[in-house]
Formats: sequence, structure tokens, C-alpha cells
Amino acid sequence: MTTQTANSNSKSKLKTVELVYCGIFATLMMIGANITSFAPFMVVGGVPITLQAFFAVLAGLVLGSRLGAISVTVYMLVGLAGAPVFARFGGGLSSLLNPTFGFIVTFILVAYIVGKIVEYKRSKKMYITAALVGTIISYLVGTNWMYAAYMLWFSAPEGFSYKLAWAWMMPPLPKDIILAVFAGIFGFRIQKILKVGK
Repeated sequence: MTTQTANSNSKSKLKTVELVYCGIFATLMMIGANITSFAPFMVVGGVPITLQAFFAVLAGLVLGSRLGAISVTVYMLVGLAGAPVFARFGGGLSSLLNPTFGFIVTFILVAYIVGKIVEYKRSKKMYITAALVGTIISYLVGTNWMYAAYMLWFSAPEGFSYKLAWAWMMPPLPKDIILAVFAGIFGFRIQKILKVGK
């Protein structure tokens, strides 16, 4: 076997491993989206409290910007294709009109930005910082998208306002902050083992 053939096989193997990791994180997103199916009380103001943000952040931390964004994009496309993988087993193109769909789109951006941050400097402090930044981005973009959706194309609840939209997001905030810190610590450790996204 020549050196060129060996290198080609190595690259091919790496690509296969990358696809497997992307598939794993896409699956984790599907599982995290439907935590509310087991705990229906975790829905506040129509917004399901899920683990999607946690897994989107973790995807960026562990897989890096490119693979992290790809894994979340795969999750989104599978859902839009009709598979019941979104929160409360939703799916299909009609999900595009859902006020909370903005969070799904944002998770792609979150995974990419989080990955870019840790690619710049790989330290535990940077991983935790990146996870918190990703969580902030998720809240900022997702909540504003939700507000715009209710104002422009979805039937808003009586008395709905920008302040109320943010009030809905307060219950899951402490959970997401804690999970972001955990994701930073866990992501730092597991990325050193898997060595993906370098």
C-alpha cells in the first residue's frame, strides 16, 4: 500500500467518523427536544423547556464550528422533512410558521459560534465562556423571532407583549445557565478525548 493510498484511506475514515458524530448529535437534539413528552408541565406560555440548547452548545464545543453546525442542520432538515423530532413530536414544513421555530434556526448559529470561540483557544475557561455566549445568543435571537412571529403571522395570546415574551423565557433561564456551565466543563473534557473538529 502506497503512502498516498494510506493517506486517502485515513481521510476517508476521518470523514466517516465525522458523519457518525454528526448523526449522534442530531439524535441527541431529537431526544432533547421531546423531554416535555415525559414532563408536560415543562411548557411555559406555549414555550417547551427542552435540552436542545444544551445539545446545540455541546455540538459546537465537541465537534467544532463546521461539524457542530452541520449536525444541528441535519436535525432541522429531518424535522422539516416530516419526522416528528421537534418539540412535542412536531415536524413538517408547517413548523416553519411556528413561533418557536426561530430557536431551531438559532441552534445552528449557536453551534457554529460556540465552535469558533473554542477553536480560537482551547481552555476550560474558554469552553465555559463559549457555552454561556451560545446560550445568550439562543435567547436573544430565539425570543425576538418568537415575538415577531406572534406579531406578524401567528395568532398572539390576549395581552401579549414584548415584555411578556421575555417573561416566558425566564423560567428556563436558570436551568440553561447551569447546563451551559456543565456543557463547557463536559465539552472540554470529551473533546480532548475525541479530538474532533481540529
